[in-house]
Amino acid sequence: MKISALGEFGLISRFSPPFLKGLGRGTIGIGDDCAVIPWKKDASLLVTTDLLLEGVHFLRSKISPADLGAKSLAVNLSDVAAMAGTPRSAFLSLGLPSDIGVDWVDGFFRGLRGLARDHKVALLGGDTTRSEGPIVVNIAVLGLGRPGRIKLRSDARESDIIALTGTLGDSAAGLRILLDEITIGRDEKKLVAAHVRPRAHLEEGAWLGCRVGVRALIDVSDGIDSDLRRIMESSGRGATVDLDRLPVSPSLFAVCRRYGWDPLDFAVAGGEDYCLLTTVAPGVFPSIAAGFGRRFGRPLFPIGRMRAKGKDLAFRLHGRVKKLSQRGFDHFAPGRPTPPKKR
Repeated sequence: MKISALGEFGLISRFSPPFLKGLGRGTIGIGDDCAVIPWKKDASLLVTTDLLLEGVHFLRSKISPADLGAKSLAVNLSDVAAMAGTPRSAFLSLGLPSDIGVDWVDGFFRGLRGLARDHKVALLGGDTTRSEGPIVVNIAVLGLGRPGRIKLRSDARESDIIALTGTLGDSAAGLRILLDEITIGRDEKKLVAAHVRPRAHLEEGAWLGCRVGVRALIDVSDGIDSDLRRIMESSGRGATVDLDRLPVSPSLFAVCRRYGWDPLDFAVAGGEDYCLLTTVAPGVFPSIAAGFGRRFGRPLFPIGRMRAKGKDLAFRLHGRVKKLSQRGFDHFAPGRPTPPKKR
């Protein structure tokens, strides 16, 4: 059997069980956005790491060094946001081909340093090495979470409202614009910016973590078709999503109308939006949504409900079941298109 038959999460499920035994009270290992390690009575240590590989996660010719530096940190900060935590420090491992210019390296660290400064994250160390092939970026972030406020993928319950802290599809459409070398107008610029400079929803995650009735949290990195399934699997629940309720930005609508694209393809399976997907107890959702709107000036977008035990994810469009032509991102899925390896 090849790993393409397992898929990314099938692979994780295959090797992880022995590592989940005997972890100790309060420790959470493989299977959530961050590992959780008890530290003090009122604080737990959050640990996450993400790998970005040239030709798979980015194309050198399509992203500036500064944007890549910032994005490499942002995707880790987003994992901390999904645990309602606060990032504190980072470690960087960097593999570079020997022909990379010093100006590229300066730009990369300028972008990383700017975002780290904005969130008071200290870069404390790491490793560098020569790569005989692509650029390899790996960042690990340590953060703090408050016991009782950390939200896990396994916390969703039947009848919970499924909701999002932001819109979907902008990043995937921005990547499409870059790959197709489409002329950049005002709307296209916004979509490209969403792809190359994603924003981690740290304030939103911290706010939701303080609310009783907010249950599961995950960041939308692989598309809701994949990320909602992670909550479902961990919680042992099914789910229904109403496609006509998915929040899509005016810029995405405008660009899709201009080029004949379907915004749902980007919204459902595009990924790299890095907003938060949450489930909320139905009885408190109206008050939580109202408070979210007052605090952040935009809705907490309801898109569906968790269902009773089961693994099925149903999509509906105008009340009717809808089969999708696109699926969420999976690194090892057979037939998964990959970007051309331009430099």
